[in-house]
Amino acid sequence: MTVSGMNKKSGNTITVFKGDGIGPEITDAVLSVLDAAGAGLTYEIFSVGEKEYEEHGALIPEEGFQSFERTGVLLKSPITTPVGKGFRSLNVMLRKKYDLYANIRPAKSNQAVKTPFPNVDLVIFRENTEDLYAGVEEMVDADTAHSIKIITRKCSERIVRDAFDYAVKQGRKKVTCIHKANIMKLSDGLFRDVFYEVAKDYPEIEADDKIVDNAAMQMVMNPEKFDVMVMENLYGDILSDLSSGLIGGLGLLPSSNIGNGYAMFEAVHGSAPDIAGKGIANPTAFLWSACMMLEYMGDTECAARIRRAVDEVLTEGTHITPDLGGTAGTKEYVDEIIKRLL
Repeated sequence: MTVSGMNKKSGNTITVFKGDGIGPEITDAVLSVLDAAGAGLTYEIFSVGEKEYEEHGALIPEEGFQSFERTGVLLKSPITTPVGKGFRSLNVMLRKKYDLYANIRPAKSNQAVKTPFPNVDLVIFRENTEDLYAGVEEMVDADTAHSIKIITRKCSERIVRDAFDYAVKQGRKKVTCIHKANIMKLSDGLFRDVFYEVAKDYPEIEADDKIVDNAAMQMVMNPEKFDVMVMENLYGDILSDLSSGLIGGLGLLPSSNIGNGYAMFEAVHGSAPDIAGKGIANPTAFLWSACMMLEYMGDTECAARIRRAVDEVLTEGTHITPDLGGTAGTKEYVDEIIKRLL
């Protein structure tokens, strides 16, 4: 089980990908907080994405792959995938290449960010490697396209088991399986069946299931009823964005992608080229993703200190970025976090 356990290849050295748009800005911000918090990390930093492709003909330099394969831990800022045929999402490519099968996205309300939903505290476990995202498609004829949905027992079981293991370790009470087995009786039916088979090994955790459309409705009516949720790839993509809306937006939603021996931590929002270089980007989601990275590496104390400092700044509300209703720039926000760490 790799989700909550350290599986680090290269000591305290991590790989860092600086992406496009606001990516370099929020990367610098997060690294400055990690250093101020005494994380004691060494960084191997690479430029990746559209700009890297334009300058050197590759979205990710080969040295970047080699670094990740040495360190086993990647902190990745937002990347722009060039529009056009032949360019696949870099996120999808990295997940497939390194079998980063567990995408974990915790969504928790913060009293400083006012939303209609003050009691959200849920964690989505998204299977990251198959389903429709496997990209198995074909043109049957000029007017008909087929996309193949792939669900396997192996991939279903490992993500479900990770969700239950997480619930046990974190003191959670319930795991909910999200599916559409009423229509896709074979594929989603298999995922649901595996869920209940695995649930038998965790009698102390409540197990239930919900059809995905009903789950979407319930999340915006009674989000406090959800605890840990586990689901296939496409549903996870959609419902994790929905969960970010409950807590104030993608700028507050961290994300980790965990496999056996490799882990990638990222903000799930885009590269926001419209505000790049303006010094107003909000690094919170990326910073909380870095906290998930520290926890994965075993440094829970440092992660907790950073989380407390961020919560204090958000709650105080004087030094927050425009997307959260404030007037502070990225540097002012980060400087205030660092003051509370020193």
